[in-house]
Amino acid sequence: MIARWRWIANQLTKRLWFRASLFSILGVATALLAVFFKDFIPESLPGRIGADAVDKILGIIASSMLAVTTFSLSTMVTAYGAASSGVTPRATTLVMEDTTTQNALATFIGSFLFSLVGIIALSTGVYGTQGRVLLFAVTIAVVVLIVYTLLRWIDHLSKLGRVGETIDRVEKAAIAAISHRGQWPYLGGSAYPNDLVLPTSASVVASNQTGYVQHIDVQALGRIAKESQIQIYLEVLPGSFVHLGMALAQVVATGDSHTDEHELKKRIMATLTIGVRRTFEHDPRFGLSVLSEIASRALSLAVNDPGTAIDVIGRGVRTLTCWGQPHVLAVQTSPDCRCVYLRGLTVDDLFDDFFAPISRDGVGLLEVDLRLIKSLISLAEINPALFEQACKRHAKLLIMRANISLTLEQEKDQLTSLARKYSFD
Repeated sequence: MIARWRWIANQLTKRLWFRASLFSILGVATALLAVFFKDFIPESLPGRIGADAVDKILGIIASSMLAVTTFSLSTMVTAYGAASSGVTPRATTLVMEDTTTQNALATFIGSFLFSLVGIIALSTGVYGTQGRVLLFAVTIAVVVLIVYTLLRWIDHLSKLGRVGETIDRVEKAAIAAISHRGQWPYLGGSAYPNDLVLPTSASVVASNQTGYVQHIDVQALGRIAKESQIQIYLEVLPGSFVHLGMALAQVVATGDSHTDEHELKKRIMATLTIGVRRTFEHDPRFGLSVLSEIASRALSLAVNDPGTAIDVIGRGVRTLTCWGQPHVLAVQTSPDCRCVYLRGLTVDDLFDDFFAPISRDGVGLLEVDLRLIKSLISLAEINPALFEQACKRHAKLLIMRANISLTLEQEKDQLTSLARKYSFD
């Protein structure tokens, strides 16, 4: 459960321009630092440490950092293309949010601006002999930072955009989202009653946009419900696709409220962030769908890489295991959000998002079929009460597809025999 302003701030900090701008400002400020603190340097020190060499050092940094930044940007664009074509376009967002890449580029740009401002300031003579000493010391520190960043960047380039590295990022994002939802099954609100029949007096909050729900500020909804003496029943979750005029929420008055209905609906709408694409942070189903999409692409005739699909199946089991942990069953509701009702995720939806596409696209390969059955057996053993029925349903669908796609009776019998051990046939 994250407030909208924190979510927006988190999205901004993941953008490349944010870190680059921050490091650029820091670089300029650092270069000008010597102007204000030069009086603290003894007059006899410049001659002893050779601060006159700072001109040449700054010139080398300015020319080299511009070339390194250009090279790094081209490498980054190539990595984005590799992730898009080799894995899935949906994973490119995670590659673009890579902090190591952003820190490296920001350091190079900041160092370039630091040296450029330093050269300009030296040419005007504002530093003086004492200011050159401080600038020289800071320049040495910047050189050390550049060397460290370059070494780390070289190591990182060997992994950036690779299939395995990108899949790792998707799995990590999916596990983070599903773990967060496990702690807050209803995003801090209350569970939407399954058998609830809303009164005819309930007012509907309709969408004024078309797109995907990216974030819901449940805390703000709780404040609105408390101030206006109402109950809010949300009909959507992060990841839901909404269209113009679609019902997003229904409002039921619980007391005498004098709030203007139009203004109330406007405030409720403002708590929902709707964008053109789904995001990983608060949408566990999206992470599972992207993992499944990676496996389906690997199973296509153009790629023909069942090994990657089998690897992804194992990652899907790890991700779903997080949903089967005991803490997931403990409902956490914020005291201020008890009048906000949301629907929770269902196991059937999670399994459909992950297993259905892989089962459809890989059913003609026995090794993939066997891995799918073993994965379903594992999940059923991890949490029988939560997963068993969904595992049996998908196992039966898989066997039905395999009986049509597999050509050898021996392969069919092998798959059926494995499923029968856990009563999956």
